[in-house]
Amino acid sequence: MEAMTDTVATFSPLYQQIKGLILGSLQTGEWKPGEMIPSENELAVRYKVSQGTVRKAIDELASENLLVRRQGKGTFVATHHEDRVHFRFLRLMPDEGEPHYPKSQILDCKRLRAPAEIAKLLDLKTGDAVIEIERILFFSEQAIVLEEIWLPGATFKGLTAETLKNWRGPMYALFETEFATHMVRAEEKIRAVAATPESAAALGIAEGSPLLSVERVSYTYGEKPVEVRRAVYQTREHHYHNELN
Repeated sequence: MEAMTDTVATFSPLYQQIKGLILGSLQTGEWKPGEMIPSENELAVRYKVSQGTVRKAIDELASENLLVRRQGKGTFVATHHEDRVHFRFLRLMPDEGEPHYPKSQILDCKRLRAPAEIAKLLDLKTGDAVIEIERILFFSEQAIVLEEIWLPGATFKGLTAETLKNWRGPMYALFETEFATHMVRAEEKIRAVAATPESAAALGIAEGSPLLSVERVSYTYGEKPVEVRRAVYQTREHHYHNELN
């Protein structure tokens, strides 16, 4: 009876198993961001299952924004170079006008040993190498976001302030292109805070002004944490937008 219980507990539908195999190919880089994956028929032959089983696996990966279906063209690996992906992770929207990607000003980028709290969030050991980035995001020339970003030093070896300043586009697209690290999901904690002297000076507001504090841990394939981001948002003319399904 015990053996039967274990078997039931570990069972997963066939399409979920195929989904896992496709995820494995994404994780190993067999199909890179922006590339088209094999057709459903080709994958069905490869995995020796029905085309419907493959379709169900791909549908789920597409709903998770890991794959993108393009009518008449095929299915592609999601990439942070696409506008639709940018706004999955940038949730701050203007109260008026169209959403747009902000300009970035890098304040600092340095390599140091991971504090205990950051090491825990990144699944590292205290004292392991990490990279800390500080930057301000400007929307329509107005300073809106002050960010502190922590990255595993081994994964982002060679990342410098000069690299960040010369890059034109979203930071996640840089991570994807130069460091083969694709952000697939994130968890956030949000709370209201008052502006400190440092954040007030950076954002050009009065000390004690209300701000939105957002702490994010971002993950790549395999549920591996690869970024801790702590930011404060000025929301006089912006709001944090989310959709709940």
